[in-house]
Amino acid sequence: MAPSPGGIRPLVARLFGIQAEEVPAVLAGMAMFLLLFAGYFMLRPVRETMGIAGGVRNLQWLFTGTFIATLVAIPLFGVVASTVRRRRILPWTYGFFALNLLGFAAAIHAAPENPWLARAFYIWLSVFNLLAISVAWSVLADLFPAVQAKRVFALMAAGASAGGLLGPLLGLLLVQTLGHGGLMALATVFLLGSAGAALWLQGWRDRHPLDQAEVLARRAPLGGNPFQGIGTVLASPYLLGIATFVVLLATVTTFLYFEQARLVELHFPDPTDQTRVFSLLDTVVQTIAILTQLFLTGRIVRRLGLVVLLTTVPVVMVGGFLWLAMAPTFAVLAIVMVTRRAGEYALARPGREMLFTVVAPSAKYKAKNVIDTAVYRGADAVSGWVKAGIDAFAASPAVVAVAGAGVALAWAFTGAGLARAQARREASTTPSDKIAN
Repeated sequence: MAPSPGGIRPLVARLFGIQAEEVPAVLAGMAMFLLLFAGYFMLRPVRETMGIAGGVRNLQWLFTGTFIATLVAIPLFGVVASTVRRRRILPWTYGFFALNLLGFAAAIHAAPENPWLARAFYIWLSVFNLLAISVAWSVLADLFPAVQAKRVFALMAAGASAGGLLGPLLGLLLVQTLGHGGLMALATVFLLGSAGAALWLQGWRDRHPLDQAEVLARRAPLGGNPFQGIGTVLASPYLLGIATFVVLLATVTTFLYFEQARLVELHFPDPTDQTRVFSLLDTVVQTIAILTQLFLTGRIVRRLGLVVLLTTVPVVMVGGFLWLAMAPTFAVLAIVMVTRRAGEYALARPGREMLFTVVAPSAKYKAKNVIDTAVYRGADAVSGWVKAGIDAFAASPAVVAVAGAGVALAWAFTGAGLARAQARREASTTPSDKIAN
């Protein structure tokens, strides 16, 4: 006889260190991220190959274009966040992106060799991935208080890693049959499914409310103006600290990304081989990340605190950059890159999202969007030009690696300070805002 759901749920709860009533919500959160990331990672290797096709020395121009496109996207999202009901912000945003994807699918099917269309898609996907992921995390930060987030966020993020594994596999299996346009159409279906999972989570919170006022508040618009998020960030030392953390994270990521592009172009000149390399790296990263998220991250944050999530990856990257300075080879770069990305997905990203559980609802959407998109892509663009400048004046990649180690060290100190600030804010919340351990 098959076990009843009532019997399975406590077993799952004990295995992953959550409460029995949280199991359906965790599964819905995992589904939201799995569908979102599966669609994105189907298209990501194509974007990387398009970036290299335009010339590694021109990547900083694509990063700059992405930053400009992000600045355009911020007020558009601000209008949505200010005017639609709070619980409908994600469906409206994802619906808009779904229409964009269908448009690209039609255009690329009609003109697959158009270089400007390829550049436009590179920039669009780079804006989409940050904004779509940011809004998904905004919903979770809105629905789950800090104490509960420490139990469930890493498990939900495992859905992202599962999607990161599924997406490249689907891309490899289906690209010859469907073509790039067909993959974009399939990614549209996944994106709409992700929005459906987010709506189910809203209903779950309604059935398990923190208080009735919170339920009513999510049925009203946030109000304010489309640029409110920028002012909120500038007025809050805590949010400025998170913005600094993101700037340092993005700088480390960009330095490694450019070095990866250089070494892949050097060792794998064939575009097909390049796509295979990117897909293999994605597979290794997501495998490590999902195992860590399922069995370690939640336990780490509950036993050792948020500071471990926010400082482990930066500290490891200090050593990784110094290793690259001494041995600038593709093998070393691959190890450092995999460690950085897996650690970010499994530790730094859930930790960073927990920082937003102790801010006001408007900041969870508007200020968070500014930090996750404009600040991140602005840091991308600036650090991309810095990397190009260092390369122009220094004959050795070791110079960039040493600079990266210094940035990673500052990243670690910033993470430690934010963990302490989050703990103080969490301790000051009223009892009605907390859910018992």
